[in-house]
Amino acid sequence: MTTSEPLFFPAKPGRASEDVALQIEAAILAGRLAPEERLPSEREMQQQFGTGRGAIREALRALKQKGLLDIRKGVKGGAYVCKVGMVSIGESLALFLKQHDVAPSALIEFRESVDHTLIMLAIARGSAEAKGALVSMAEEFETCLRQNDHDADRIGHLDRDLNLALAAMAGNPIFEWIMQALQRGFSSHDYTLYDTPMYRERTAANWAETARAIAENDPLRARSLIGYHYAMLRSCLNERAAASSSPRVSPDDS
Repeated sequence: MTTSEPLFFPAKPGRASEDVALQIEAAILAGRLAPEERLPSEREMQQQFGTGRGAIREALRALKQKGLLDIRKGVKGGAYVCKVGMVSIGESLALFLKQHDVAPSALIEFRESVDHTLIMLAIARGSAEAKGALVSMAEEFETCLRQNDHDADRIGHLDRDLNLALAAMAGNPIFEWIMQALQRGFSSHDYTLYDTPMYRERTAANWAETARAIAENDPLRARSLIGYHYAMLRSCLNERAAASSSPRVSPDDS
C-alpha cells in the first residue's frame, strides 16, 4: 500500500479498542488494506493508535471473530486481512436465522420473490447455451427425483447447482453472491417436497418445465411455474404441521 495519508489515527480515549477495530475495519472495506495484506506489528499499531497492547489485541480478536482478520503464528506471523468468502457469509446468515427463529413462511416468501426476479433476468440476459444447460440439469434432476431409490445427497447437490446456475444467468454478480450465501446459509424447506412421494413427482416435473419455459423465453409461464412450486411447498409444510399436531390414538382408546 502506497499513500501519503496515514493509515491509522490516534484512538479516541475511553473506548480505544472499539475505535481501533473500527479504523482497521474501515481500512479493509475501503480497500486501503487488501486481502492477504499483513497489518503493522502490534508495536507499530500501538504507536499509530497511541494506545496500549491490550486495546490492540482486543480489537484484533474482535475483527478475527467477524472473519475480517486471520491471526497467524511463526516467523511470518501477525494479523492478515481475510478475503470474505461465501462460506463465512452463509454460516453467519444461518446462525442469524437460527437465533431469530425466522418462520418458514418468511423464508419461502423471500425465496419466491428472488426467484421471480431471477427468472425475468435469466430470460432477458441468459445465453442460448446457458439456457440449454439449465434444461439439461433440470432433466437430470427430474430423473433423479423419479428414481425409487433416489440419492438424497445427490438431490441436494443438483438442487443447489440449479439455483446457482439460474442466478448466474441473471448477469448480475450481486444476485449470484446472494444465492451462493443463501444456498450455504439456509434452506427454503424444499427437502420436505423431496421427502414426500406425491410432491416429489410434481416437483420433478415442475423444475424441468420451468427450465424449458426459460429456454423458450416464456416469462409468464415460467413465473406461473415458480408460483406453483412455492404453492406446493406451502401446502406440504401445512400438511406436515397438521399431522404433527394431531393427537395419536392408541389401540386401547378405540
